[in-house]
Amino acid sequence: MFGQANVLAAGQAGFPPTVDDFYLPSILPWGVEDSYWFTKITAMVWIAVGVLIIFFLATYRNPQLVPTKKQWFAESIYGFVRNNIAVDMIGHAGVRFAPYFTTLFCFVLLTNAFAIIPFFQISPNSHIAFPAILAIISYVLFNYIGIKKHGFVKYFKNSLIPPAPWYILPLLIPIELFSTFIVRPFSLAVRLFANMFAGHMLLLVFTLGGFAMLSANAWLAPVSVLSWVMTIALTFLEFLVICLQAYVFTVLTASYVQGALADEH
Repeated sequence: MFGQANVLAAGQAGFPPTVDDFYLPSILPWGVEDSYWFTKITAMVWIAVGVLIIFFLATYRNPQLVPTKKQWFAESIYGFVRNNIAVDMIGHAGVRFAPYFTTLFCFVLLTNAFAIIPFFQISPNSHIAFPAILAIISYVLFNYIGIKKHGFVKYFKNSLIPPAPWYILPLLIPIELFSTFIVRPFSLAVRLFANMFAGHMLLLVFTLGGFAMLSANAWLAPVSVLSWVMTIALTFLEFLVICLQAYVFTVLTASYVQGALADEH
């Protein structure tokens, strides 16, 4: 973000920012020009995966009865997801899904947090591809679990045929089909993507807007300062959104798993 601000201040970039600002060039020193094979976004995803693997391996490498600070922190994250998401949403059977939910929660939280971390300042989830892949994984998970428990026929029968009078079923079955197997993964991905996309655009507009006003007219300097103050305020708001969206994505996944396991859903 500040790199773009410097470019704008030098008069080499336009304002306001556009969607094209989300399509970053490759950061590799070789390859085809304008290649998107390995961008800053891709690097952040790999960094997030590496950080999470190293963190949990390091904290549980030599577990203590009286936990260290790192072990306590890791156990607190797992305990929060297990007790407040897996068990609350699914019941005792949700404990076996707690590792996946914890991984999902931590990954979404960390990749979201890149949006406000200096030198990164954009979330991979502001690209629809990454939330879409996460939604597809959750979609495959809850359908697989439902089919495994109930069988293929009974699972889809329970999913598509609600307890209702027979004469209204021709109307309800297409609605259930659309909402369960199309809307769920779509809304799961779009909700995360839209929040992170909008948050990045707001921060970008107020940051670059300050530079634009400052370079356009010296009399607008006080207004440019106000624009940067708004950027700071919005950064704190974005932090809340980052945490909330990680929680919501995990809770919705847990609710879909709970629905797949239910005898009547």
